[in-house]
Amino acid sequence: MSLNNDRSYKMKLRDVENAFKYRRIPYPKRSVELIALLAISCTFFLFMHTNKLNSRLKEMEVKLQPSEFSALGLTGGNNHISGHDAGKHDDINTLHGTFEYLKSTGQLQHLTSSQLNNTPRAQLETIFFNRVTKTGSEKMMELLKILAKRNDFVARRDAEALYEVVIMDPVYAKNFLYTDVLNSSRPNSYTKHVAFLDFDALDEPWPIYINLVRDPIERLVSWFYYARAAWYIADRYQTFGAAYQMPDVHWVRKDFNRCINEHDPECIYEQMEMGNLGDHRRQSLYFCGQENKVCMPFNSHEAMQRAKQNVEERYAVVGTWEDTNVTLTVLEAYVPRFFKGAFDEYYAMRRKLGNFNRNSFRPTLNDKTRAILSQNLTREIEFYQFCKHRLYKQYIALKMDRDPALREIN
Repeated sequence: MSLNNDRSYKMKLRDVENAFKYRRIPYPKRSVELIALLAISCTFFLFMHTNKLNSRLKEMEVKLQPSEFSALGLTGGNNHISGHDAGKHDDINTLHGTFEYLKSTGQLQHLTSSQLNNTPRAQLETIFFNRVTKTGSEKMMELLKILAKRNDFVARRDAEALYEVVIMDPVYAKNFLYTDVLNSSRPNSYTKHVAFLDFDALDEPWPIYINLVRDPIERLVSWFYYARAAWYIADRYQTFGAAYQMPDVHWVRKDFNRCINEHDPECIYEQMEMGNLGDHRRQSLYFCGQENKVCMPFNSHEAMQRAKQNVEERYAVVGTWEDTNVTLTVLEAYVPRFFKGAFDEYYAMRRKLGNFNRNSFRPTLNDKTRAILSQNLTREIEFYQFCKHRLYKQYIALKMDRDPALREIN
């Protein structure tokens, strides 16, 4: 029942009550009162049942999108996409657009999942999830904990600290690998906020790299308000005590749109600048690596290219919760030892735990702010779109492997 309908229903009840009160209609007999009471009870029951049913339908709608081929436009003879993907057929940043691009360039004919599967190159039965801030990594960590019981491995993570060590010198990195990552004798996963580590350069065996990405603009806005959330501040103070510096009330009350439009120093995204690691503006850093000169300059073309190369050559899967079903399908198929059953376990987890670290009070980003950020984050956006395109290719390759006849669809 919609909000308007609900208000209308309440107004009608009030009119009836007022009519009885001021005797504009006669009081009903007992039998009529009983019927009215039953009618109201039935209406309330139906209202509650409909709300519950709507919630379940929304959950199933999310779970079923995209289905096996609907997002590719392969379910009907006219290759039509409906819903929110309508009008995006030629956008390579959509699943269907990627499929059309691969088909038009002749790549679809020879695309196989083995070409895009880096898992066999790993030398350890270790998932290394060097998680990017504000991409939904808490959700992935919880999923890994659940899958660890199902698939017989150990899900591990770094110890909580006041400051994250994202960039390491070679000596620190070597020690970190020995004490934290390479010290398990069983199949395992390890999770930490850390920039890409080159295991060859450190003369160590390669794990199975995975990660998540998110729209760069949404990441910045999400972190801006996440760091100001009352529960986050309270949790940090409770965990770290006096070592955590309580923020100023004026800082807490900042609005992101005003911060951008008024050129607040906190919200100036200067090209090639080397600072501001704390606001997590560099998603590509987590894939570029530990070399400051190359990877730290903000929105750098070189950092973006290095990040793309590492994703292509070293990551089994780089997914995104913006394409949940695609991500889960690819993880199950490309890293089955650890992600078998991920699809079912994810949705069971969602029903039980809901959203993780979601800030329900985040204001809307206005068009002017979004336009400014789009101009300042060009290479961060390009890298993000590259990761999505690769994920779509992996997904499409799976479908081609399972049904080669799809390669001939026009």
